[in-house]
Amino acid sequence: MSENQNLTKKRWTVLGISCIINVMIGTGYAWSMFMPALVGHFAPEFGETVPKTLMWAFTLANSIGPIPMIIGGYINDNLGPRWSVFVGGLLFGGGVFIAGCATTPIMVVIGYGVVMGLGMGLIYGCTIGNSIKFFPDKAGLVGGLATATYGLGSVILPLIIKNIVNPDTVLNTFKVLGIVYLVVICCGAFFITRCPVGFVPDGWTPPAPKAGVKAPESKNWKQMLADPIFWVMMVMMVCGATFGLMMISQCRGVMTTVVFAGQDPTNVAIVTTAATTVMLLALSNAFGRVACGWISDKIGRVNTLTIMLTVGIIGLFVVSRAGAGDVSVFRLGVALVGMAFGSFMGVYPGFCAEQFGPKNNGVNYGIMFTGFAIAGIVGPKVLLAFQAPFTQAYYVAMGLGLLGIIMSFCYRAMSKAK
Repeated sequence: MSENQNLTKKRWTVLGISCIINVMIGTGYAWSMFMPALVGHFAPEFGETVPKTLMWAFTLANSIGPIPMIIGGYINDNLGPRWSVFVGGLLFGGGVFIAGCATTPIMVVIGYGVVMGLGMGLIYGCTIGNSIKFFPDKAGLVGGLATATYGLGSVILPLIIKNIVNPDTVLNTFKVLGIVYLVVICCGAFFITRCPVGFVPDGWTPPAPKAGVKAPESKNWKQMLADPIFWVMMVMMVCGATFGLMMISQCRGVMTTVVFAGQDPTNVAIVTTAATTVMLLALSNAFGRVACGWISDKIGRVNTLTIMLTVGIIGLFVVSRAGAGDVSVFRLGVALVGMAFGSFMGVYPGFCAEQFGPKNNGVNYGIMFTGFAIAGIVGPKVLLAFQAPFTQAYYVAMGLGLLGIIMSFCYRAMSKAK
């Protein structure tokens, strides 16, 4: 068996291990499952400021991601992903463990938001970038699978912890999870092989460029930033990610406040309903990543994103119509928003590689991911800027979705002009 045949076969193992690791780091999205218990634990001592302080943990974990992603992308593009994932595992697991040792809300923010966030970005940039390089024949599908497993982490974890996390146990839960993450990720790192430059799977011939269409050249990060089309793609990502992160960060709290207004939020039935809704959001997020990644291989990246921006706007409108007792309406809207958000996470790694070439995609996508970080700050802030039932916040997010659709047509026009 030739080396190329061996790598063609081995790439599926690399993808599988990368997906398992992504499940681990994707549990960071399950923040809303911990938030009520953490507030209950710290509020008696630190008062009413606790919720706002703790919210910075989720915001920072998402907003600082591009920094380690760029570093990890550089390591992946030049040295390979193994050690970057290993160090990321130490940071991710260690950060969660630090949160478990917290005696103040600020310590939770440092552990979960800063240290864990650095580890998350370092790993994510490598597992996604390396996997896509191994699958130039299935870039959209593999980008969807790799990012979907990242989203599935927030489905699996709530199933495990929903009955054991409370103000008395939340810190110990963090400690146990931190150790598990550290062991699984650091061990898995040694099974991830670097994709050689210019790898072409055995038996696959790259398609010839369409008549009159120039094949995109591989660009480094400086050339990418000098290309106006990068900034259009960046704005599209901000628009597509903002409404998703707005709902992901606050789904449980919004449902409790709006759909179960005036009722005891600690009621078992309400807690269970809210938890299953968070899982529905995560499942629709994961489904959107795989399905839209696959669809984008068929109809094109920008066409898929335009459709899903429309779906996201519809989902936000449905959520805005949900009132007291409207569990089904709220869930329908949340599912549509989650699917639309997932499409951006699944399609964009391949979109970036297709536009600027796979050679430097680790660094390039890390820079592009700055749009996600901006959305991670803007999304939760938009929602918290308004009072329940948050209708104005949904309208703001719908406006951003419309802006994203406009940018998609700008992208088409600029692409044709090249």
